[in-house]
Amino acid sequence: MISFSKRLITLFTLLSLSGFAGAQGQKIEEGFDYRILPIAQPVETKGKVEVIEFFWYGCPHCYDFEPELSAWVKRQPKDVVFRRVPVAFRDDFLPHSQLFYALEAMGKGDALNEKVMYAMHKENKRLLTETEIADWVASQGIDRNTFLATYRSFAVVSKARAAKQLTEAYRIDGVPTIVMQGKYVTSPSIAGTKAKAIAVMDYLEDKIRKDKYKQ
Repeated sequence: MISFSKRLITLFTLLSLSGFAGAQGQKIEEGFDYRILPIAQPVETKGKVEVIEFFWYGCPHCYDFEPELSAWVKRQPKDVVFRRVPVAFRDDFLPHSQLFYALEAMGKGDALNEKVMYAMHKENKRLLTETEIADWVASQGIDRNTFLATYRSFAVVSKARAAKQLTEAYRIDGVPTIVMQGKYVTSPSIAGTKAKAIAVMDYLEDKIRKDKYKQ
């Protein structure tokens, strides 16, 4: 005879499996869960699945999506290339793009990107001026002068401007937005939920592989 507790465990297991199967079996449709750019943009690496997240440090939806996106990135195989592109919809947000590329140039991006977002969304720091940014970076144990030299460098300023041009080329009108293989566009707002967006990304990743990484 099966005990009541064992019956409960069996029931919860079946419910969990059915929920998982439901998530896995979601119907994914072009025009509803993702769209295709009218003009595909060139990928940086051939023979790979290219994934770009267009984001802004100050975007609450980007901050909210970060845990799910990071978990997705960590489980990807070697044929998936992921990169972030900072978006500045207004010129006064360009310092955030410079901050992103300065941290990247110093090899501190992976360690500090989430901390930048935490500072902005949980500690109410705007980080819009060079002084504010340098003060915060120094508080993270990075030499202030070294950071400022990198932040002001031609290479970093050029990357921030190029990111703005890339945003326009990809027709990005909101963040976070995920673009795969230079043409497939999705996001939590397009797909409806964060979980559905991740499911769409898995679907598109498989599709790109089946198409032999073609554009």
